[in-house]
Amino acid sequence: MNKELLIGVDLGGTNVRSGLIKGSEILQIDSRRISSKGTEAEVLAELIASITQVMDPSVKAIGIGVPGILDTKEGLVYDVQNIPSWKKVPLKHILEEHFHIPVYLNNDANCFAMAEWHFGKGQGTANLSGLILGTGVAAGLICNGQLYEGRNCGAGEFGMIPYLQHNYEFYCSGNFFSHFYQITGEEAYRSAVQHEPIALQAFQEYGIHLSWLIKSILYAVDPEVIVLGGSVSKAFSFFKASLWEHLADFPYKPVIENIRIEASEKDNIAILGAAALCLAKS
Repeated sequence: MNKELLIGVDLGGTNVRSGLIKGSEILQIDSRRISSKGTEAEVLAELIASITQVMDPSVKAIGIGVPGILDTKEGLVYDVQNIPSWKKVPLKHILEEHFHIPVYLNNDANCFAMAEWHFGKGQGTANLSGLILGTGVAAGLICNGQLYEGRNCGAGEFGMIPYLQHNYEFYCSGNFFSHFYQITGEEAYRSAVQHEPIALQAFQEYGIHLSWLIKSILYAVDPEVIVLGGSVSKAFSFFKASLWEHLADFPYKPVIENIRIEASEKDNIAILGAAALCLAKS
């Protein structure tokens, strides 16, 4: 494992978290709220302040995960979720001019896949899908030992594939519980822990929908492991059985026999994943 000092940054719509990383160890974290409704320059200043807080003279590179659309080659960030002022930001250029070290950008789903591949459940594999199940649904793909982004950094957007009356995101994100049970995913989880029948039924149904999404992933990329992340993955024990039950009819039996499906157990996965972008370039 690379032992150089790196910085990983998780830029969200309301918060930024920056971590100083050596190997798989996070030495220091800065976490702060950002002015989501602020100007482009105001949010940039807050991002730079967070990175500066964990900066060390020996840091070799900075990796940043962004919840939005990117041009990773040019280092441009477009339309960041919940930051209206960020329409087209040359973030790589701005930060490299400021810190004078290489900066690498990617979306949060790709960062999650990179984190699990380098530090988590995907170590030792060549093909991994990191599937984020939160307020949305998206995946990062490691194919033959390389992050696969697609031409426009849009690979892995399985949540947007049409399914039933909507798309997979409608049925497989945390919003499933509000759509069909008028409760939040967190409320469903707390109720399931208390063995309340309605919550257990909700997770059973959720597992059925997720099985169809996972079948699509298996048809498309046939990974060795699918790692579940995001808020819903914390409840994996409540939908694991129905998920596997409804994967049993997959027509290619060796695929089902060999696939591993696991929930992420890594702390600060977003920060680690952003730093892992630097490892891919080293």
